Amino acid sequence: MNNFEYCNPVRIVFGKGTIARISDLIPQGSKVLMVYGGGSIKKNGVYDQVKAALKGFDVVEFGGVEPNPQYSTLMKAVTIVQEENVTFILSVGGGSTLDGSKFIAAAAKYEGDDPWDILEKGAAVNDAVPLADVITLPATGSEMNCLAVISKKETTEKLAFGSPLVFPKFSIIDPTVTFTLPLRQIANGVADTFVHVIEQYVTHSVNSPLQDRQAEALLLALLDEAPKVFTAPDDYDVRANLFWMATQALNGWLNVGVAQCWATHNIGHELTARVGVDHGRSLALVLPGVWRHQRKEKGERIAQLGRRVFQIDEPNLDKAIDATIAATIMFFQSLGINATKKEYGVTDEIIKAIADLVDSRGVKFGDRKNIGGKEIIEILNLCD
Repeated sequence: MNNFEYCNPVRIVFGKGTIARISDLIPQGSKVLMVYGGGSIKKNGVYDQVKAALKGFDVVEFGGVEPNPQYSTLMKAVTIVQEENVTFILSVGGGSTLDGSKFIAAAAKYEGDDPWDILEKGAAVNDAVPLADVITLPATGSEMNCLAVISKKETTEKLAFGSPLVFPKFSIIDPTVTFTLPLRQIANGVADTFVHVIEQYVTHSVNSPLQDRQAEALLLALLDEAPKVFTAPDDYDVRANLFWMATQALNGWLNVGVAQCWATHNIGHELTARVGVDHGRSLALVLPGVWRHQRKEKGERIAQLGRRVFQIDEPNLDKAIDATIAATIMFFQSLGINATKKEYGVTDEIIKAIADLVDSRGVKFGDRKNIGGKEIIEILNLCD
């Protein structure tokens, strides 16, 4: 197992009725910026619950954070934080709202010329406004990590950053708030959760048997629980289980000391930035292509996934790889995700533009850093 340093200080408050706990968890006397998205929280009652819990606090609201949070939108919130002397940020919504809030928290304290440098150039985050969240969508795991992904439509970029300073101080997870979500969003969240685990598991082995088994347990539980949400959409236990799986998939527990491959996410982010495809669906499209392209490097791990998770009993490695890819695609299809380039408008021109952009940044994706522009074209040409 690799050397590692691990830190995750997030306080999780989980269960029915937990939104009311906000007033006990935010420091008294805080001036709070309440950040949310397009207004769904005003329709499902979450907004009213949060406002009631914030009674007695000085609250400024900022709405309109997009599903793929845009830099230009978030910079408006940064101005509010600075001009209003906000001392605490509360994100209310899904992972995109929380990602945006993390960037707001960091950018408001950034002393350089352009906060976009945090994303594009990896500029250091030396300070951040404290933040917390009421998370309403099981998907990104952002409620228990220090990562965020931000988009910039002017340059069609979607980039990530991370800093221990943007760990949420606490995360409220009330599974009942997911009952009003469209099942499409739930399906996208399940796909995202699945691929989060995969990108910490189907990599090169570093002899980490405990993390392997933890990842496999999460995947097996996800395969068991995910179909139930479509047949029993009002079942609290199913919603609670899916939420807790999404949280654990990317909270750092699975990747301690292991190799990680985020090529599927990296390429998926570029597709979302270019054609606007839902994040979870971009992953379902790209993952089989990555595996087909990297079958020599990842073949043993793909076959291990097939054997231990999909119960594929096939001694021939090539056949085991193909069967595992097929089983994974069938899982996505069981969620109603039929991912094809044609459906999402992914043309040859778009594929080349993505490859050129990645090459211009001088970056390589994958756990072995062996995927550049040329390989991205090959991968996307191996997708359906």
